Amino acid sequence: MIRTRFAPSPTGFLHIGGARTALYSWAYARRHGGTFILRVEDTDLERSTEASVQAILDGMAWLNLDYDEGPFYQMQRMDRYREVIAQMLKEGTAYHCYASKEELDELREAQRERGEKPRYDGRWRPENAQGKTPPEGVPPVVRFKNPLDGDVSFDDLVKGPITFSNTELDDLVIARPDGTPTYNFCVVVDDWDMNITHVIRGDDHVNNTPRQINILKALGATLPQYAHVPMILGADGERLSKRHGAVSVMQYAEDGYLPEALINYLARLGWSHGDDEIFSVPQFVEWFDLDHISRSAAQFNPEKLLWLNQQYIKSADVERLAGLLAPRLGTQPATETVAMFRERAGTLNELADQLGLLYRDIEPAPELLAQHVTADIKPALQALAEAYAAIEKWNTESVTGAFDRVLKAHALKMPKLAIPLRVCVFGTTQTPAIHPLVALAGKDRVIGALRRFL
Repeated sequence: MIRTRFAPSPTGFLHIGGARTALYSWAYARRHGGTFILRVEDTDLERSTEASVQAILDGMAWLNLDYDEGPFYQMQRMDRYREVIAQMLKEGTAYHCYASKEELDELREAQRERGEKPRYDGRWRPENAQGKTPPEGVPPVVRFKNPLDGDVSFDDLVKGPITFSNTELDDLVIARPDGTPTYNFCVVVDDWDMNITHVIRGDDHVNNTPRQINILKALGATLPQYAHVPMILGADGERLSKRHGAVSVMQYAEDGYLPEALINYLARLGWSHGDDEIFSVPQFVEWFDLDHISRSAAQFNPEKLLWLNQQYIKSADVERLAGLLAPRLGTQPATETVAMFRERAGTLNELADQLGLLYRDIEPAPELLAQHVTADIKPALQALAEAYAAIEKWNTESVTGAFDRVLKAHALKMPKLAIPLRVCVFGTTQTPAIHPLVALAGKDRVIGALRRFL
């Protein structure tokens, strides 16, 4: 059975790049009837926070990326890591290194001066340390005994065949002086114990892969298949960052994006299925494969995401939209008002602002009143207020009839009367169709607004 995992570090929010990795890992497992695991890599004690853990969980929940196992926390697996390190020391695939920080700094500096790549020289490998007495007062690290020759090759499911020479890889530290295991080692043990079959992650991890493969081989573990997804760039070609706009998933939730719109956008950000632009999550799962992930970096386009979100708002269930808008408005809007306004809205926040015409107190700007509620139009507005007051059954049909009669009696073209009406009642010169909106605003509010400015 296929088993994938998403393994974020809780040192910040769930960002766009991480969300796309999670999406691809989730979709691959779902497509093949496999298992999707959430693992929190929280060994960076200085930077990991509970708030970041919660932000990751919130982001996953908002995107509806449900996991079958987990969340597992590395800090709760320390005994297991120490057990494996002890096993490796016993079997000779790892060893204690007593080189001090000062020694290593001097070694690297000398290598740089000779134009060499800085790397550990293996001075405490067992074959090089015979007869050496460990120095007093220097707590050792544990290093993995990397092969000295040969290559590490793997067939990346996105990038194709990749080969590293073992001569380029030094003996990786797998446990710090205090016994705390390091990132690359914890990842290996986790993937081994959790029977991960496919590791789908960002291509910034490519250089970690040969080291992890060598450790897995030393443990006698089955190797997973690796798929390294290219990074996401901003529109300027630089790596995506805060200056390109929101990069936290939950910021998009706050800004009024629908999760399915962001899922659709992230799915297409480096993967494609023909020319299809808009598709449901079930359709994406049915189509998703690793063969069609691009090998090139993707560019994040906020305008395209906004357009996509607008399409999803237009087609979303109106009752659901009303529920999402309620906390933004402070009241539950009527579904007919949501249906009326949503054609123009790119986000839920924009839609809430537009619906505010009906659900918030409006104070027209003095300059709008001066420009449109002029002395020559006030008689017609007065007549309109009286015509509205005479209506017994207030609805779109009756308010339309009253408006048309006043328009005809005063020989006006529609904008001449409609724009001042909009300004008085709604504080703006532009709204959706005026008569249904006036009907929804209610008789008392409309008449009161008109009389207030006459």
